Amino acid sequence: MKKLALATVLATSAATAAQAGALVDPIVEPVIIVEEAATTSSAGILIPILLILLLGVALVGGGESSPPPT
Repeated sequence: MKKLALATVLATSAATAAQAGALVDPIVEPVIIVEEAATTSSAGILIPILLILLLGVALVGGGESSPPPT
């Protein structure tokens, strides 16, 4: 009778120990993807075009020269 009671206690303790823990979902941190905003290509060429126009206006629109005295 003692062996039966001992076997029952051991079987009960083994069964409860196996079910003691619960499954827990793993903690997964989300991956952060940084995407740069698209820029327009006209922004990079705007300043050189304005400088060329300014240089052209300065060369063409120079002051009036008076004719040489005769």
